[in-house]
Amino acid sequence: MQAVILAGGLATRLAERARSVPKALLPISGRPFLAWQLEALHRCGFRHVLLCIGHFGEQIRDFLGDGAAFGVTVAYSHDGPQLLGTGGALRRALEQLEPTFLVTYGDSYLPFDYAAPLRDLETHAEALGTMSVFLNEGAWDRSNTAVVGESVVAYDKHSNHPSLRYIDYGAMALRRSLIAEHEADSVFSLEQIQSQLASTGKLRAFEAQERFYEIGSEAGIQDLEAKLAAGPF
Repeated sequence: MQAVILAGGLATRLAERARSVPKALLPISGRPFLAWQLEALHRCGFRHVLLCIGHFGEQIRDFLGDGAAFGVTVAYSHDGPQLLGTGGALRRALEQLEPTFLVTYGDSYLPFDYAAPLRDLETHAEALGTMSVFLNEGAWDRSNTAVVGESVVAYDKHSNHPSLRYIDYGAMALRRSLIAEHEADSVFSLEQIQSQLASTGKLRAFEAQERFYEIGSEAGIQDLEAKLAAGPF
């Protein structure tokens, strides 16, 4: 199994805290965040990790190296001088992607089985992706996803429609062929892919049972540190 971590963001919401360090390396409960995330992926069976890096990416390389300290093999793909968006970063890394892979964000800590969406996709040949979702009801952020049965039927980060009761949990299994449809160096987002797949009935839903955690804000950092104080999942 391959996990792809999107870790090239600018961390603009964190101001001084992330002025000289990438968000993935922010100290969380005494350790760089990426250490917690890689250990979680390892516990779920992942041994191959691809880091899509950009902003302060060399710091991530220096910290992680080949990944051996965390029991994984790590490869890197660099955005280059132009930010390509979350989808464009995957397109830049196309030659390094497995036929199916899990993609998650370099600021998300998810207390669930990271491998579950990938297993689900690999047993449903008709689907192009399986997105982890959480029944949010507007609790932790704006809900953005409508789910019917085992399918994501709508995805919209900007709507308040009452059918959008779920939220994108932060980990999704995809097929490489879907990314290969885009031109090299094109700028696009995972949001576009999610919306397209939902509208065509090609996106499955895997429901997580516990809230997500993220370090994109001061409040998010405090919540995660409280979670980790009780022990990692």
